[in-house]
Order: sequence, then C-alpha cells, then structure tokens
Amino acid sequence: MTAYEHLKKLDDDAAAVIARYPQSGSALLPLLHLVQSEEGFVSPAGIEYCADKLGLSTAEVSAVSTFYTMYKRRPVGDYHVGVCTNTLCAVMGGDAIFATLKDHLSVGNDETTEDGKLTLEHIECNAACDYAPVMMVNWEFMDDMNPDKAVGLVDELRAGKAVHSTRGPALCTFKQAERILAGFEDPREGAVAGGGAAGHATLAGLLVSQGRTPTGPAVTTEASE
Repeated sequence: MTAYEHLKKLDDDAAAVIARYPQSGSALLPLLHLVQSEEGFVSPAGIEYCADKLGLSTAEVSAVSTFYTMYKRRPVGDYHVGVCTNTLCAVMGGDAIFATLKDHLSVGNDETTEDGKLTLEHIECNAACDYAPVMMVNWEFMDDMNPDKAVGLVDELRAGKAVHSTRGPALCTFKQAERILAGFEDPREGAVAGGGAAGHATLAGLLVSQGRTPTGPAVTTEASE
C-alpha cells in the first residue's frame, strides 16, 4: 500500500488535469491544487502522489510546493482569511485589521481557530491597491475593508452564513476553492469565467486619462484640447 492510498480517488481528475498539457510536468501547479481540494493542504503523501503521477522526484515537487505560498504545508480551516499587509494596504489600515483579527480570533499568523473554521494569515500584495485595505477569503477579494467590517465578516463565516465577495461570487470553502483552481467548473452563484469586470476604483484613472471624471460628464483638459 502506498502512502497516498487515500488520494487514489483523485486519479480520474488527475488524469484530466494532466491531459491538458503537452508535457505532464507542466500540470504540477493545478495538480497541487487538486491535492489540496482533498486534504486541505499538501501533505508528504500529496507530494509523493504528484511526483508519481508526473514522473518527477519528490524533491522537485517539494521545491515547488514550498516556493508558492498558495500551497499550504499544514491543514487550513474552512476559510483561509488573508489580510494584505503590504505597503499601501498596511498604511491604509491593513495592519490594524490584522491586529484586530488576531485578537478577536485568538490566533497568530498562519494559525487556525480551535473550531477549524478559519485560518488567518497576512499576505503580500494582490494587485488590488486601489481598493486598499484588501482582504481575501479563499482567494476571493474583500475590498475597502476596516477592522469592524473584518470582524463582522469572520463572525458571519464562523456562524455558517452565506457571504459574498465584494466582487460578486459567493464564498466557498477552501477545499472547494482549490478544486476550482485546479481547473474544474466553478458552480457558484455570481461566478464569472475569467474574472469579473473592473470596478469603479480601477476605472477611475482610465476615465481621468480620457478627460472624464469618475462621477460626472467629460471634462476639458489640456491634453484633450
């Protein structure tokens, strides 16, 4: 019996993932997501499973799974709550949000609550600086946050309430999100293939560059005369 006997249920899905690529090794990233969709993290058994499926060494798989922070080396709660503490989000309130949540949830960075519901982690820039401070729940954006909204959000998640990203899609569990990231169909209400449309903050700079204001009719600028 192999160390990954419990992962053999993934064989058909793993084959579908690998078949997308002309070289099997290119399937490693989505295959790691697939393993996380079953285990909630990348275990030593998951590393061995990926290595055997792709003809790689366990060292090669380990190198990739430890390089990218989206792959977790210990179990994650139902909801991975990430608070951006990179420069802009930090000065806009991200540090205060993170400190508040650590105290409210009684956990430290990259730790999981006793009920297994939430894992809290400070994360690096997610290229959403115009919505700072930003949080992510299972990789879905929660924009324009503050400490009070953050506490309300995690309380709703722990209570099992339906919560939507500020950009539309309903939040799913970490394991469900990992299956979507492995390349399988996203069944959620409000989900948009390829991502949603740009929001008002992202479009503001574009409108100004075109001689318009984000909230009114076109304006005259020296560039447009």
